[in-house]
Amino acid sequence: MTDRSSTLSLEATAARVRACRLCRDAPRGAPLPHEPRPVLRVSSTARLLIASQAPGIRVHLSGLPFDDASGDRLRAWMDVSRETFYDERRVAIAPMGFCFPGHGPGRSDLPPRRECRARWHDELFDAAGPFDCVLAIGRYAQDYHFARAGRPLPKGARLDEIVRRWRDFAGAAPKIIALPHPSWRNSGWLKRNPWFEAEVLPELRAEVAKAIG
Repeated sequence: MTDRSSTLSLEATAARVRACRLCRDAPRGAPLPHEPRPVLRVSSTARLLIASQAPGIRVHLSGLPFDDASGDRLRAWMDVSRETFYDERRVAIAPMGFCFPGHGPGRSDLPPRRECRARWHDELFDAAGPFDCVLAIGRYAQDYHFARAGRPLPKGARLDEIVRRWRDFAGAAPKIIALPHPSWRNSGWLKRNPWFEAEVLPELRAEVAKAIG
């Protein structure tokens, strides 16, 4: 496939994702409780992928991924500006669930919708081509992207262990860096685990800088 045909294939797939209404019209379980608004940013030139969980309510309203406090923290972790973060030529952003899934008990966000992964993810990433580095945020993204790379995570491994031992799992082509979610809900976890900032973030920043070149 030529570069141009690859780009057209990715653009066509991304357009179909943005028009998707499966979770409302043909759901697996309860239908999405609001109008779908799939959120993703992809290009044929991006070599860094931010693989997240699902948009929150603020992102659902704006249509811009990580347009919230979680995004501010993630950009600080990566040591990139907002301008660089949203440069589609260098950075792709594709959550495991493309739409805000709604709120569960205690106003916490529900898990990513299963329809997205089943219908779109393999096709989308086949069209996107290889990434040099994947930031896999949370277990849904980690389970999918490590398995897709042929390096499934050990059964029963906790997120803390995967993040702390990220070098053991990262591999190459793509290098996958497992991260906790940058949500404010994880502020306590970050305080209890100072090794994350001291040991993981410097190498994360080096890999990000290398990938976005």
